[in-house]
Formats: sequence, C-alpha cells, structure tokens
Amino acid sequence: MAISNSQYDKIIREYDEARLRHARELSARKAEINSKIPEYKPLEDQVSALSMAYARMRISASINPDFEAVKKEYHEKLLDIKLKKNRLLEQYGYSKDYLEMEYDCSECKDTGYVDGEKCSCFMKKQVKLVYDFSRMKEFLESNNFSLLSKDYYQGEGLRQFEHAVTTCKNFINNFYSDYRNLLFYGTVGTGKSFLSGCVAKELLDKGCSIIYISAVNLFQTISNYIYSPAKETYIWINESLLECDLLIIDDLGTETTNDFIRTHLFEIINERNLRNHSTIISTNLSMEDIRSRYSDRVFSRICENYELLQLSEIKDIRIQKKLEQSG
Repeated sequence: MAISNSQYDKIIREYDEARLRHARELSARKAEINSKIPEYKPLEDQVSALSMAYARMRISASINPDFEAVKKEYHEKLLDIKLKKNRLLEQYGYSKDYLEMEYDCSECKDTGYVDGEKCSCFMKKQVKLVYDFSRMKEFLESNNFSLLSKDYYQGEGLRQFEHAVTTCKNFINNFYSDYRNLLFYGTVGTGKSFLSGCVAKELLDKGCSIIYISAVNLFQTISNYIYSPAKETYIWINESLLECDLLIIDDLGTETTNDFIRTHLFEIINERNLRNHSTIISTNLSMEDIRSRYSDRVFSRICENYELLQLSEIKDIRIQKKLEQSG
C-alpha cells in the first residue's frame, strides 16, 4: 500500500526512536548488573579481550595453518564465559536474558524490514495511518457485530438482513482466499452503513488495510488534490484508494453527481477489480437509479463483480432508536 515520503519518514523515525529507547534501557540494565554483581564485569572484559584477539587472528587466517583450531577454541571459551554469566545472573535472581537487547518487534528488530521486505509491523503502521486518514475509530465504536440486533426487522426485511449478515461473515472469513465485492442498497436507515462498519472492524482487527469514506468526502478529497500543486499527496491518496485491501464507499448518491465523479467512480471500481482488491459500496439508490445516475459502464461493472444485497421494508432504525431513547 502506497504512502507518502513524509509518512514513510514518520514510520522510520518511530523505528529509530524504538531502537534508541531499547539501547538506553539495556545500558541501564548493564549498569545495574555491574553495580550489583562485581564478578560480572570481569567476564565481560574477557569476552572483549577474546574478541579482539580473534579479530587479529582472522586477519592472518590465510597464512595460519592452525586457524581452524584457534577458531574452535575461541568459540568454546565464549560458550564457557556465557554459561558463567548466566549462572551469575540466576544466582542473583535475574533471568538469563536480562541483558539481551529488547525489541518492539522481534521479527525485524525494530528496523521495519525482514530480508529486504517490509515487516508485518511496518504494514500495521501503514494501516494505522490509513485508519487515521479515514477517521473510522469513532464510527466503529457504534457499528460492529457486538451491537448487532434483529429487533427492528420483520418479514422480508428480516430475511434480507439475515442474508446480508451471513454474507458479511462469509466475506470476512474468506477475505484472503476469495475475491469478492459487496453492494448494500435500499431505503434509508436499514443497516447498510452498520454492516459495512461490522466488516471493517473485523478485518481491521486482522490487520487489513481499509479505507472507509463517504462518497461526498471521497470525491471532495480527489477534487481538492487532483489539480493542486501537492501532487505527491494526490498520488498517495489515489494509490491508497486503489491499493488498500478493502475500500468502503458509504452513502453513494449523496454527492452531487457530474462527469468528474462518474469518471473517477468508474476508474476506482474498474482498477480495483483489475487488482482483485475488494470494495464495499452502500447506497440509498435503487439499481435503476445507479444506472441512470452513473452510466451504463459503472452499472455494468457493479452487476458483473458485486454481490447485490438489498435492505428494505423497515422503518428508519436511527429514528426508532431515538424515539426509544427519548421515551
């Protein structure tokens, strides 16, 4: 997932700060041990002396016929000293690894990379940046499966909602193995945004990179940056929209639609489909409204590549909840 240079630098600074913090903590632990265990420092000094002697031997290794024997003796002495140090630590009530360097991430040792590839912890930091960008935290506190209720549904509306819930859970469980897209459509206040939030929360907890954004904010953001001098920011935003694991466009149809929006909506839907990156769209529009408002080619891509989930035949849940609270 693409991030800007400044965001990349921010993540790298976090790693630098983590390594510096742990180095200081290790230095403090070493000072503590040296003050409490007088016998420990001489063993450390022996290791330093051995290492220096071995380094000198390596320089002449090609002309020293006994180098392999010296090398073996060196490692045996190091092991013996290590065992003595461990026994001392345990004797004074410390763990054997008390003087080992600690890391926030043991996989990459707080560098962000493993074998030249971004570590999973680096990816999580990127996810957090996108999470903050899409401002999902507050929204997901009130839109997640822990708050799911069927009390407001009945008849056909209940059947549709139960089918949508099952589909969402299958979508989550098979997210990495089965490329799919979802379209929630139907009347106002029937749970479309709620179910989108449920999916977002579950997949965020699994470490997926997700952008959850309203259609109004999506197209306003693109418009703000596409013609601005801040090209780097636009490139990052555009690539993030295309490359994130899951893009959720909420309330499609609430924006003022024009050719600019039709073009960019098609590009986002089409390009993400080509990359096999899932998208969820929620809208109060009917399928026919989508066709007439966004063009046949947008309608065609949605019909071909999205699972259509209608939610209807229910009074606005938000209004019902407010009436219950006021009552």
